[in-house]
Amino acid sequence: MQAWKELQAACESCQKCGLWTTRNKVVFGTGSTSSPVMFIGEGPGKSEDLQGEPFVGRAGQLLDSMLASIGWSREKVYIANIVKCRPPSNRDPLPAEQDACMPYLERQIELINPKYLVCLGRVAAMRLIRPDFKITAEHGVWYDFGNGRKIMALYHPAALLRDPSKRGDTFTDLRLLEETVGSF
Repeated sequence: MQAWKELQAACESCQKCGLWTTRNKVVFGTGSTSSPVMFIGEGPGKSEDLQGEPFVGRAGQLLDSMLASIGWSREKVYIANIVKCRPPSNRDPLPAEQDACMPYLERQIELINPKYLVCLGRVAAMRLIRPDFKITAEHGVWYDFGNGRKIMALYHPAALLRDPSKRGDTFTDLRLLEETVGSF
């Protein structure tokens, strides 16, 4: 897939914002590029920056367990982030940093052409669904994303590690996701 390789190469050499100066590796994405489901987080953390793959630290281990709870795996879905380089100290990516990376994510969505997008956490939901998105009130709700796509948000796995009381809501949201998407 030539367009995919060109997109990844452009992303890996990107210097559109200051995050490139402190990155170890660009975290482009991983999984099936023909999946009907794409998970999108906010940005890479320390483990992801070192390995060049999204969701490989503790939050990634929890995401793997979340996927397994509905019979899925990271190899069956595609996982990416809004920003492709780690923000310092794992802070939220700044609007300018998100703006710099959005064309890469938009092109990933275009090439993969998933039917379902799942935002992992508040930052991704505020960028992709609506700027005033409230994760505590709107997690697990489907919205139209255009081009026949649906989008929902789940609590970020890192938030679930900090506050395990939200795991029940997330399990319910995952079941809704599984029921909506069906088998693939």
